[in-house]
Amino acid sequence: MVVALFSLGVLALTHVAGLQVLPDVHQGFEFLQSQGNNRTLRTVEIPAYRGVITDRRGEPLAISTPVVSICANPQLLELDGDKLAMLARRLELRVGDLKKRIKRYRNKEFMYLARQLTPPQAQAVLDLDIVGIFKREEYKRYYPAGEVAAHLVGFTGIDDRGQEGMELAFDDWLYGAAGRKRVLKDRKGQVIKELQLIESEKPGGNLALSIDLRLQYIAYRELKAAMKKFRAKSGSVVVLDVQTGEVLAMVNQPSFNPNDRSRLKAGSTRNRAVTDLLEPGSVMKPLTMVAALESGKFHPGTVIDTSPGYLRIGRKTFVDHRNYGKLDISGILAKSSQVGTTKIAMQLEPEDIRGVFERVGFGLSPGTGFPGESSGILPSKRRWRDVETATLAFGYGMAATPLQLASAYAVLANNGIKKQASLLKISEADGVLPGLEEQVIDKKIVASVRQMMKAVIGKEGTGTRAAIDTYEVAGKTGTSHKVGAGGYQKDRYVGLFAGMAPADKPRLVTVVVIDDPRGKDYYGGLVAAPVFSKVTAEALRLMSVPPLKAQNPKLVKGSVLKRGGDS
Repeated sequence: MVVALFSLGVLALTHVAGLQVLPDVHQGFEFLQSQGNNRTLRTVEIPAYRGVITDRRGEPLAISTPVVSICANPQLLELDGDKLAMLARRLELRVGDLKKRIKRYRNKEFMYLARQLTPPQAQAVLDLDIVGIFKREEYKRYYPAGEVAAHLVGFTGIDDRGQEGMELAFDDWLYGAAGRKRVLKDRKGQVIKELQLIESEKPGGNLALSIDLRLQYIAYRELKAAMKKFRAKSGSVVVLDVQTGEVLAMVNQPSFNPNDRSRLKAGSTRNRAVTDLLEPGSVMKPLTMVAALESGKFHPGTVIDTSPGYLRIGRKTFVDHRNYGKLDISGILAKSSQVGTTKIAMQLEPEDIRGVFERVGFGLSPGTGFPGESSGILPSKRRWRDVETATLAFGYGMAATPLQLASAYAVLANNGIKKQASLLKISEADGVLPGLEEQVIDKKIVASVRQMMKAVIGKEGTGTRAAIDTYEVAGKTGTSHKVGAGGYQKDRYVGLFAGMAPADKPRLVTVVVIDDPRGKDYYGGLVAAPVFSKVTAEALRLMSVPPLKAQNPKLVKGSVLKRGGDS
């Protein structure tokens, strides 16, 4: 019996680190028994470091910092009135609320008292030396760019799992795998000895986004200023690299602070640039001109008589801002003539127009993998009424996201080649996403349409405020009525500008959306075009794109823009 007890004592002692074998067997047995009541072997999780999210240049957008959570075993808690009050004070809780929480978990062996405290905050609680309270080391996400990149990057929840944005889209890649270790804890729940590493943690993978934080900030700054100036409800800016399909900037307003989500408003975390739909209006007219040239019925010099400035189709009358008389196709784009566009559409098959729209990505998922990404709406009909064909030709009766508009304009900028849009940095070795590049429009037709779009920025066009002093620009303005529960809303608009630069060999496409401007100005040429100009100009300089011939138009009293702008 003595030998058995001695053997048992030696065996137990070998599992209790730091203890020495006692010479007296009986005394050793009593000691072990008392220690067994006070110490326990536990397997605990080792948190894995979540991967870092950076911009294309390696600037951090999301990093993890070590924090401490305060935990408790309610069945072991020993709290008199004084200690309860001190604990509540250091946890910044009311005594009554703390008592209710502990009571709610009284039959459990684990509960959180506080999450994600700084080490000094946690130590202040642990210094109370309360039986049953212990710590758990964790990580907390921090977002250095704050609200500048909030909608794209997204955020994690309290358990370090992605909840929005790229944090959610690539959660499994970023999260990693937790490890496990065996530890010895005292009766207070504190780890007093690490005994064995069972499995090492595996840090999550890092993620390099396509955006350039410098350009992201410029877009954020200019959009925010425009929102304030025009008292708009919301807005978006998307900047696309024509050569690779990478998104270099994607911002929305209003934004939010991912580091302080205590005052989040419903819907404020939504990345409108990829989730929200709008009727694009006249920014679709260049693509209608593509369909016109493809049909063989029109060429760039074709003249259309837009007199007397209005045209009735069925029960609907399409009206220009004034009677422009005879215009060639370039003039129709420059003036954004509804009558001219409608007359062209009436000589085309509806599927000719729809086919071009679909080829450049409308009605299809952009394929970025972003949560909630919308495919938009592109109607398909067995029979089209004339009025439906006409309205489709200038961007009504369909819906798209700002990202889809940018991707479509990138086709015009890239000689008719469609590339997969990407929110991730594409390595120089890859060049493009494999298998996701396709010639969808003849490059000669694209070149002709791009030349027409340059006239929109000229002094007789609706997009003069999109001009950049040192670069030539091609683009199109758009102003569409907002849709409400009862149909189109009176005096509620969305102002847009979509364009590219330098015009003859584009490097960038920029799309600007100003939703529901409430001042006297609401046309896309007035509210969105200036944002395009400022953002694109700085982006081209950052990318060291050499200046080309400047358009530098001057606004003159009585110009088209002053008379009302685009349609």
